[in-house]
Amino acid sequence: MTEEARSTVAHLEDRSLLVLDDDRPFLNRLARAMERRGFVVTEADTVADGLAAVEAHAPAFAVVDMRLGDGNGLDVIQRLKEKRPDARAIILTGYGNIATAVTAVKLGAVDYLAKPADADEVFAALMNDGEAKAAPPENPMSADRVRWEHIQRVYELCDRNVSETARRLNMHRRTLQRILAKRAPR
Repeated sequence: MTEEARSTVAHLEDRSLLVLDDDRPFLNRLARAMERRGFVVTEADTVADGLAAVEAHAPAFAVVDMRLGDGNGLDVIQRLKEKRPDARAIILTGYGNIATAVTAVKLGAVDYLAKPADADEVFAALMNDGEAKAAPPENPMSADRVRWEHIQRVYELCDRNVSETARRLNMHRRTLQRILAKRAPR
């Protein structure tokens, strides 16, 4: 039996799941929905609780909110992957952009979902083995949104320094400030 096959079998046997989100009603609904799908759920609503749950028993699966009141959910993903490299974790966030998605995947997340995500989407992301080709998006990003995402990525890479970001994008600083002050285009 190959290592990949053993990992798949282990995931089918161990259905432990950590759900980490600071939105308590959403956390409770998602936890109940995942229990109905056969998972043994541990709930946490802070980074500290999430890290403690990982230390106590590193779960096979995790659904982690990106931004929490006491820190960043990526810290929990990183610790989970250190304790259990075969764990399948996904990031949920209402503040989605390409830069954070790339960071999440580099730290070991297998998928990145924008809120509001329903239990079916979460389940599909957790169980996706990566071999099935993703369906094309129903509503792909507009060109304006792609531009905005690129600007946000460069801005994050420049440590949120407006002047440096403007220089690298060959853009006037005031123009960049106006773009950053606006909401993301659809």
